[in-house]
Amino acid sequence: MNILITGAFGFVGTNLSKAIKENSSHKIIAVDIAEPKVHLYDEFFNWKSLGSIDWENTDAVIHLAGKAHDTKNTTDEKHYFDINLGLTQRIFEYFLGSDAKKFIFFSSVKAVADQVFGEKLSETEIPNPQTAYGKSKLAAEQHILGHELTKEKQVYILRPSMIHGPGNKGNLNLLYNMVQKGMPWPLGSFDNQRSFTSIENLSFVVNQILSNNTEPGTYQMADDEVISTNRLIELIAESIGKKPRIWRINKKIIQSAAKLGDVIHLPLNTERLKKLTESYVVSNQKIKNALGIEQMPVAAEAGMKKTLNSFR
Repeated sequence: MNILITGAFGFVGTNLSKAIKENSSHKIIAVDIAEPKVHLYDEFFNWKSLGSIDWENTDAVIHLAGKAHDTKNTTDEKHYFDINLGLTQRIFEYFLGSDAKKFIFFSSVKAVADQVFGEKLSETEIPNPQTAYGKSKLAAEQHILGHELTKEKQVYILRPSMIHGPGNKGNLNLLYNMVQKGMPWPLGSFDNQRSFTSIENLSFVVNQILSNNTEPGTYQMADDEVISTNRLIELIAESIGKKPRIWRINKKIIQSAAKLGDVIHLPLNTERLKKLTESYVVSNQKIKNALGIEQMPVAAEAGMKKTLNSFR
């Protein structure tokens, strides 16, 4: 197959290209802003040269490019929509006019809900995002689903929970650096459970969709098991041979400190505190049913250990 990937040189694209190349002879085409010196792609195009791509011989499009959620809340809503919706509109128009059969769009669970109020985020939850990021991802989904497609065109919308793997950036790296420096984890009093998505499980799903006649649809992505933040601290400590230091400070004191962080721009603010301590459990049953599997190939803790080992 000839597979085109947008946002090709980001964290997910870099890992996904390795997984696709590992056990196949697929040709993969990169679309991104700039081309690094070393990569696994067979061809590169920037966003200004989309018209130069051989769309007649493109079999599948994986749309990763987008504006990630800014936990510092410094990005205005228009910027999210310009990128997350605007780029999706552009690349989907090329897909519609091409001979490509499959379009895989990477959305987010945040297109559905910013908080999970029940036991887990179900596949039947009516989307009601509250952030500009979530709203822009949902708008991109709606744009895609607003088109009537021929039977030859298959569309898959993936809504992953937090993705991790080699090259990961974000709050996981902040936690890792904190534990590595011997700093205590002061949020031990917050008891939470979170779903993660290992890059290996994500790559497995994408490869299955590319290779098989999977039912088109919208699917949530997550590992089978959940990991609490306290357990994550323990796993980080284990990966670097240190004893975990978890402090269980009164919640009200921590929450007051986070509000102060909003005002004077401390590393801990209310948005980051929520992301670090809230429970967010995601159902992945629908994608497992579609693939005909009982469980994901990589267990949650095993995948997390691989990611943490890669940080060294």
